[in-house]
Amino acid sequence: MIRLLLLVTITVHTFSPLVHAEEKTLRGDLLIIQGSAGNEEFGTLFTTWASRWEKAAQKGGLQTVQIPSGDDTKSQKDLIAEYFVQQQPESSLPLWIVMIGHGTYDGRTAKLNLDGPDLSAKELDGFLAKVTRLTVIINCSSSSAPFLEALSQNNRIVLTSTRSGEQVNFSRFGEFLSEAIGDSTADLDKDNQTSLLEAFLSASRKTLEFYESDGRIPTENALLDDNGDGKGTRSTAFQGFRAVAKPQEKGTLLDGFRAHQLHLIANDADKNLSPEVVAQRNELEQEIELLRSNKKDFTEDEYYSKLEKLFLELAEFVIPKN
Repeated sequence: MIRLLLLVTITVHTFSPLVHAEEKTLRGDLLIIQGSAGNEEFGTLFTTWASRWEKAAQKGGLQTVQIPSGDDTKSQKDLIAEYFVQQQPESSLPLWIVMIGHGTYDGRTAKLNLDGPDLSAKELDGFLAKVTRLTVIINCSSSSAPFLEALSQNNRIVLTSTRSGEQVNFSRFGEFLSEAIGDSTADLDKDNQTSLLEAFLSASRKTLEFYESDGRIPTENALLDDNGDGKGTRSTAFQGFRAVAKPQEKGTLLDGFRAHQLHLIANDADKNLSPEVVAQRNELEQEIELLRSNKKDFTEDEYYSKLEKLFLELAEFVIPKN
């Protein structure tokens, strides 16, 4: 009887003067931190990238906040700190944080350049200390890799434009990621929504193509970490949607699985589910994936019994009720 499980197919997949997105059914929060540009050319680029994120978030029903430039009384970093004080630390809704700008690394500490004092990974981790909701942290700056190791946790998904702090040249990854996150052509599994993993893979490919077309060696290699091990995985380590390298810690998912469950703009099916139901469904899918990866630890009967139980629970979410 339990072999009937094989017939079931599961698809995995501001405060003033800050500006909020148009009111919709709230499906999460997006914080855009646009750092110091340095000159007009970079300023135009960064504003374009931020605008793409804001438009995609508005379409996806997220409440968007963009940190403005500081003034004589408050710096950008002060405004960032105030934002997290006002955020709900516990929620079934994801929090997305997108950092756009230039980064620096002095051999010990990586920072995002802001108007006024710069923001380090340690400081951002401090702002997030009480946040237990799923948090997506995307650093599109150069020298951003140290942010991944410093911020990696089980309840976080972290993307960086570089694989080390020494990759100090201007990063193009943020440009292509801002395009892909709201682009249906980046939907690789054709489920009518672009996951964070799909956007990461698309942006990484286009970044490589940019350097190849210019006859240059790539000076940036983006990383994704969504299993909390602080290691990060490059796009070249994926075969389809699955990472090749196995996690070092037992009971840990491969990088990419959780990122493939997350969509800034959901398809019609997911839009009809409440964020709470989506979160519960995602947790069950993660349990199934972990069970499959640890199949050798169980007898055949134990394995299929556990799998059947999880599939039946999952059916409550994926099978429409009359």
